[in-house]
Amino acid sequence: MPNALNSPALRSWIDIRPESDFPIQNLPFGVFETEERGPRLAVAIGGYVLDLYAASQLGFFEDLTELGDAQPKVFRRRSLNAFLRLGRPAWRAVRQRVSELLRHDEPRLRDHEEAVRDCLLRQTEVRMLRPVKPANYTDFYSSIEHATNVGTMFRDPANALLPNWRHLPIGYHGRTSSIVVSGTPIRRPNGQRKAPDEALPTFGPSRQLDFELEMAFVVGTGTALGETVPLADAEAHIFGLCLFNDWSARDLQSWEYVPLGPFLGKNFGSSLAPWVVTLDALEPFRVAGPMQEPTPLPYLAQSGEHNFDVHLEVALTPAHGPATVISRANFGLMYWSMAQQLTHHASNGCNLEAGDLYASGTISGPTPDSLGSMLELAWRGTRPVPLADGSERKFLLDGDTVTMRGYAEKDGVRIGFGEVSGTILPAE
Repeated sequence: MPNALNSPALRSWIDIRPESDFPIQNLPFGVFETEERGPRLAVAIGGYVLDLYAASQLGFFEDLTELGDAQPKVFRRRSLNAFLRLGRPAWRAVRQRVSELLRHDEPRLRDHEEAVRDCLLRQTEVRMLRPVKPANYTDFYSSIEHATNVGTMFRDPANALLPNWRHLPIGYHGRTSSIVVSGTPIRRPNGQRKAPDEALPTFGPSRQLDFELEMAFVVGTGTALGETVPLADAEAHIFGLCLFNDWSARDLQSWEYVPLGPFLGKNFGSSLAPWVVTLDALEPFRVAGPMQEPTPLPYLAQSGEHNFDVHLEVALTPAHGPATVISRANFGLMYWSMAQQLTHHASNGCNLEAGDLYASGTISGPTPDSLGSMLELAWRGTRPVPLADGSERKFLLDGDTVTMRGYAEKDGVRIGFGEVSGTILPAE
């Protein structure tokens, strides 16, 4: 089924620009609302959202046995969680039907003006909500370039990676309440910070506010407490991926993180893109990850293509200036794959829940222009990053907006992730 929906030959009766993130081969899922319509699930197509609740009320899904008696109410929710709990057969059945309804030669929706009016809204006319309500959030540390850079800056350059890094996907449990949808402003956090030349810590606004370029995957199929997930089954538990910005206060983080790891330097805000691109849509863009040496322990040893060739970019826009693209990276370079991350996470019997978010950790590449944080781009403040308006940045200033975008492209098909953005507000 997924292969047929990915065919470059597929066309929609909706006019879609070639540079759009959302062709008929994509069909990502999200949640929106308007003043007239309460929260409901949607699929993106071109510059529109397809209201799944409206489509269900019109009977377009009534023969989908995979949905059981869940419709139409499962499509009138503030998150995808209830839909995810229906399982992979239901996700695929809905995506398959939406693809059929939007195909250029399918008249069921196309030729009914009132139904089109009910089901299709311009993206500019809706407010996108956070796509999932995560009960749990884990942030990994899976880019070898990023980990090496950080280790070089803060420890011994000759031994930048800690001894465990090449043996397991490092991660920590984060805070779900402060994960917000793209476009939500981020308040500069206060906290304890201590510069190397200061005798004692002080409390106040972070002086080293940063972004982290990440992707996050959404768990669709949960597990019971005590259950593990073999590597071969890991991707069956993943619904899809979205862009993620894990905002970081580096001065707070560097003072507090020993011995227990990230705390207040990380939990003040993380930004999540509104659209979740399914694994099925990304099938054509699989690539092999970097060679892993030493070979991981048997439960993490993988073969085949478990990474995805997704091009990423970060733009920084000052309060009164034009945007500057300051980084271009690729998700396909991640040392630890999503499958390995999920398998390791569940290897001790930790239970997974539908809607859980697992972030990749900062995605950095091997070149100076492919680094995924200001910490690296400005190399801990020693080489300021020039912007198009003539200013420079060592870290983020109040009023700065950070926007991340991503897409995969092959055989004339572009599968995009939209964008995740946030603007820095002054500390209170």
